[in-house]
Amino acid sequence: MSIRRLPEHLVNRIAAGEVVERPASALKELVENAIDAGAARIAVKLAGGGTDLIEVTDDGCGMSPPEMALALERHATSKLPDDEIDQVTTLGFRGEALPSIASVARMTLESRVRGAEGWSRVVDNGVLVSEGPAALPPGTRVRVEALFGRVPARRKFLRSPRAEYAASLDVMKRLAMARPDIAFSVEHDGRKALQVQGGETGPERVAGLTDRALAENSVAVDFEREGITLGGVAGLPTFNRGVADHQYLFVNGRPVKDRLLIGALRGAYAEMLARDRHPVVALFLDVPPDQVDVNVHPAKTEVRFRDPALVRGMIVSGLRRALDEAGHRSAQRPSEAALGMWTSEASAPVAPAPRLWDAEPGFTPAPQYDPAPTYGYASVQDRRPGFSAPPPLARAEPALAPVPQGIQHPLGVARGQVAKTYIVAEAEDGLVLVDQHAAHERLVLERMRRAMSEGGVASQGLLVPEVVELDEPGCDRLEARAGELSEFGLDLERFGPRAMLVRAVPAALGKGDVHALVTDLADELASFDEALSLKERLDHVAATMACHGSVRAGRVLSVAEMNALLREMEVTPHSGQCNHGRPTWVKLAHGDIEKLFGRK
Repeated sequence: MSIRRLPEHLVNRIAAGEVVERPASALKELVENAIDAGAARIAVKLAGGGTDLIEVTDDGCGMSPPEMALALERHATSKLPDDEIDQVTTLGFRGEALPSIASVARMTLESRVRGAEGWSRVVDNGVLVSEGPAALPPGTRVRVEALFGRVPARRKFLRSPRAEYAASLDVMKRLAMARPDIAFSVEHDGRKALQVQGGETGPERVAGLTDRALAENSVAVDFEREGITLGGVAGLPTFNRGVADHQYLFVNGRPVKDRLLIGALRGAYAEMLARDRHPVVALFLDVPPDQVDVNVHPAKTEVRFRDPALVRGMIVSGLRRALDEAGHRSAQRPSEAALGMWTSEASAPVAPAPRLWDAEPGFTPAPQYDPAPTYGYASVQDRRPGFSAPPPLARAEPALAPVPQGIQHPLGVARGQVAKTYIVAEAEDGLVLVDQHAAHERLVLERMRRAMSEGGVASQGLLVPEVVELDEPGCDRLEARAGELSEFGLDLERFGPRAMLVRAVPAALGKGDVHALVTDLADELASFDEALSLKERLDHVAATMACHGSVRAGRVLSVAEMNALLREMEVTPHSGQCNHGRPTWVKLAHGDIEKLFGRK
């Protein structure tokens, strides 16, 4: 077969495959053009998740009719005044977006330069169908209809309108964070989805587009090294999420998803977060243009640094310095008034302490062991007359009842607790260390699975329903799965565009943090692949719920509670590892201990 030159319309469609992957990528290109045009206000309208309609209106510099014709040709751009491609300072510069989009949709391009008349050009899947005068204020309006309407092979690979809308909204959030000086609005199917005013500071814009609580649970990042500056906001380690979708990274004002930057972020939070938790951050890296290559990906979402080690080290150092300066700060720290309600009294033998399975609904001890010791403890007093409160679950105290023999139990008998996290038990053949949170997490999950197989998880109604605020896509995901979640005892309903109303929670979870549970479930649902089976999706939900219903690291347990946990582990399948695959317990045999001390 001889070599031939491809026709222009086919070249544009091939380019569209690289630049226009889905409605969100087309929207990104159009909004970046508006930003580069010097717009102070950008309004976006979407329909059908962007598949049916994408309309972007700006008040930028506008284009004359000859410039509009040139803009619809490939590799024509006003953003590269000379051939120095390594000195690019604009978001777009390749000159592929408009002709690529116009080759796979019906595009109406309208623009007006200040002091001149407006003009319109209509291109239908690469063919110019009309042009003429147009009435509009100074600026540009681009209307894209029926994206991939005549390319069924591409359209069938698009996800649901709801999923495409969520991706488009994420694009808008990232661009709005990058430019807090610009006002943005997004309307989807006739309803306002996002609106921010121009002139905000970076932290204000980030908090407004992510989580309102971020402003109180974050630290400012301001670091400079060798001509590179790092700014933004970093959430405290205790203010974290279940997935990494809440990490926003920008290089010279350009939203990117770069492996180097994500790895540096992970390194900065190392040893401060569990492996399955992720920080909430928005970092703005300003690098001299000749130190970074932004031309390594058609969609311009990846970059390459001349000195990657310098950039990585700077991010790690800058974040750790900012987090170190936060000192003892922690998300949702108790108020001084609440702490003042507590007093300490001398230890004395009193009535039996509350059992773990009373404090944690659904935790029932195995029948082999009857914990009935008596403890001394720190008591609670309320300043209000006539009020009495039960004693808290406090540190382990010597048991007054006979201690069971380790020979009867494979995981031994509890002898104490280390770092408020690990149970130390003595077995007949060695020493057992148990991660209390990981172990209880598995126990709760297996209980929920058993309950599901027997007809459903019992729920516990809330006396006062709780309102949980989320972004609109998160609410959409939860609403779509409300039926599945109700089988786990979680009763949710929509409460406006950006909130969910929680009426009941799984009884096995007790009085946990309802807000954190619902937020993490929304994040988990976002990470689900549509190809997952129903059983796999339900396992994800159950695992997330179990994590929130388990005994946390840092919780002081009594001897009875520790022994009850060990006994249930012995009769529960898969209790050797938590829901994330980590071991729940390890054993040092007597021989191993003797080797440590040189006895063997």
